[in-house]
Amino acid sequence: MSAGAPVRVVVVDDHPVFRIGMTALLRSLPGVDVVGEAGSAAGAHEVLTRTRPDVVVMDLDLGDGSGVEVTREILRVAPEIGVLVMTMLGDDDSVFAAIRAGARGYLLKGASPSEVERAVRAVGNGEALLGQQVVQRALGYLSGSRTRGRVPFPELTDREREVTEMVARGYDNATIARRLVLSTKTVRNYVYGVQAKLDVGDRARLIVRARQEGLGVDESPAEAADR
Repeated sequence: MSAGAPVRVVVVDDHPVFRIGMTALLRSLPGVDVVGEAGSAAGAHEVLTRTRPDVVVMDLDLGDGSGVEVTREILRVAPEIGVLVMTMLGDDDSVFAAIRAGARGYLLKGASPSEVERAVRAVGNGEALLGQQVVQRALGYLSGSRTRGRVPFPELTDREREVTEMVARGYDNATIARRLVLSTKTVRNYVYGVQAKLDVGDRARLIVRARQEGLGVDESPAEAADR
């Protein structure tokens, strides 16, 4: 972004009310130019490729895909784009999956307009910015990690490792969602995040890696019957 030029922003969110409200807020800010919006992963790819903005405000739970995966894929093509995640998902798994994918900023959707403005300008300037709640979760995660013993894939969170264990056992996303009392979309986001962290391109490679690390190699009769 050249000095003095407006920050060019794209908003990606599958909830129309939030997307319209965020677009209106950003358009009210001096020096911010909203150049596009999208309500799906497919739409995000199209508008980001076409407009090449300075910043994309990205939701994680898109209707037809994962914002983590969209972030990872678009930054392969255009690493200069700054991704600011704005989502309802404030858990450790979502935070670290997004950061690992290359997001520069992470805010929860309850952030104030001033927090949003500060984050958009910071990310547009190439800086990294995490909301206060997210910073607290990150510090808690790092403090806890120092007390853990050796575990498979230490870069994964406990929940991601739990999902990976079930993937390695051959469970599909619907079964994992039922057993962990999660939505299928949330499980899909976890799987995308794990694949990004472990740099495996698909589910089959993830299963192979997980079993090499000892995950999913034993299964109780009850679990086998439940599949």
